[in-house]
Amino acid sequence: MAHEGSVFYSRLAERGVSRRDFLKFCGATAAMLGLSETMVPTIAAAFEEASLQPLAPALWVNGGACTGCTESAAQSTYPNIATIVLDLLSMNYIETVMMAQGDGAEEALQKTAEANEGKFIMIYEGSVMTGLEGNTLIIRGEPSLKVLDELGPKAAAVIAVGSCAVDGGWVRSVPSTGQPGIPSNPDDWCTGVSQYFAKKGIKTPVVNLPTCPVNPEWIVAMVVDVLLLGGLGEGAPILDKLDAYGRPKLIFGQTIHDNCPRRGHFENGEFVYQFGSVEEAKGYCLYPVGCKGPQTYTNCPIVRWNDRVSWCVESGSPCIGCGDFNWVDENAPFLGRMRQVGVGSGPNNAGFNPATAAAVAGGAVVVALGAHAAGMAATGRLGGSADKEKGGDK
Repeated sequence: MAHEGSVFYSRLAERGVSRRDFLKFCGATAAMLGLSETMVPTIAAAFEEASLQPLAPALWVNGGACTGCTESAAQSTYPNIATIVLDLLSMNYIETVMMAQGDGAEEALQKTAEANEGKFIMIYEGSVMTGLEGNTLIIRGEPSLKVLDELGPKAAAVIAVGSCAVDGGWVRSVPSTGQPGIPSNPDDWCTGVSQYFAKKGIKTPVVNLPTCPVNPEWIVAMVVDVLLLGGLGEGAPILDKLDAYGRPKLIFGQTIHDNCPRRGHFENGEFVYQFGSVEEAKGYCLYPVGCKGPQTYTNCPIVRWNDRVSWCVESGSPCIGCGDFNWVDENAPFLGRMRQVGVGSGPNNAGFNPATAAAVAGGAVVVALGAHAAGMAATGRLGGSADKEKGGDK
């Protein structure tokens, strides 16, 4: 167990992080990794031990990105991501915030990978730009795919942060051209890291952390698992903790609806049908105005954002489902109750949304919720004051 008088805790104190806050953070990390509270001292000790060892190398690489995930990580302050993670990682390359540039940055990237083959983590942000044989994104005169082709096989693991790195995100979405059957984005224009590795035959494990942007606490949890708790190599524990989509089960194993603080209003039949209404002021359920919580798997209501101060629904916004795959196409319009239906698969999935198709797509969610609501009605808990107050405004 790390002791309060250690150099490590002194370094934390210098950055304004108390021992209590740090242990609280270790407890939250243990929970996200599916570990009991008895593992908190082990995690804390692992952090202290790692702080005394040569820093583990990491490379934060950007593809087709808005740098929103970098911003999310860099501006986390409880405890500060730089304090907890970067003190354990030699972040030799993070192009958005590093001082080196040009040849100096490229040299740091290549030397780190060569000297630490099989030992470094690659954190990849942004979509993998595959269009025009990779020439849709050029870095130093070469296709951006070169970084994944050359360094991907050498990494111990890749953590794909944010929806763009997971499945292409916003960049791969298919906005309407107004012409039936003609999408705006050409076929195979961009994709996620896992799909790209599968196509290229690269066997490096990929941990997918969707949402837009990524929650920095999830990054920390994965770094702890991979670097400090032996989550690498054949048969590594981390691989058993991922679902069929490569996401950590403990983080993405329950829906927003399962843990939503507004769920009681749903069960009481108390809904918001119009923004600015009395129902909204009372904090009623946002499902009729587009909340995708029942179909979105993340632990946002538990971990929250901004130092655990709040999250989307708590701040008054419906969940737009950014934890889903192909979420931009599937969940638009974001304030519409029915989700768009994806047709086929791949980056060129245009989708369609006629009324009948929308009814079918929403049917799975609506039927499930309807059955739940029917059960609540049978117990006399459904059919409260909301129907009287909404004035028929649906």
